[in-house]
Amino acid sequence: ESHVAQRLVERVLAGATVVVVSDAGMPLVSDPGYRLLTAAIAADAPIEVLPGPSAALAALALSGLPTDRFAFEGFPPRKEGEKASALAALAAEQRTLIFFESPHRVRATLHAMAEAFGPDRQASVSREITKRYEQTRRGPLTELAAWAAVEELRGEIAIVVAGRPAQAPTLDQLVAGALTRVGEGE
Repeated sequence: ESHVAQRLVERVLAGATVVVVSDAGMPLVSDPGYRLLTAAIAADAPIEVLPGPSAALAALALSGLPTDRFAFEGFPPRKEGEKASALAALAAEQRTLIFFESPHRVRATLHAMAEAFGPDRQASVSREITKRYEQTRRGPLTELAAWAAVEELRGEIAIVVAGRPAQAPTLDQLVAGALTRVGEGE
């Protein structure tokens, strides 16, 4: 990929037009193209972006979850321990989270998400967005994990998970905060 990227950048610098098109999705968003882009930037080659299909944004819109603030997390780690750690680190995130997952790992990932984010956290699973067998399923993570355990999922999968709801501070937290501020002379 690096060798081909360098050849393409040389062609652009010589005046040719190079177009990067993905067969499913937006180049650079969990699709090839990053090495080519970084090589073009390093060579100060001209770059234009024409927004293409984006499964991440389409899944977000289909989810019915808040769209005002979101984070794209890509594919979760494959190893169960690493996946559990990565999801635990996101458990307090208040933005809507978007993930990609392969069909044969979606069951385990939904189960791990229910463990990390809580069983009642709202989510959606979309597959084959913009294609003939497009499907979106919405509900709490435990229900989606149970559904995925019996449903044979195929194709490209996007999982969207609601952020953690904002929680009002407890009385103990407010008192501790006030005492800290008083202790600092406020």
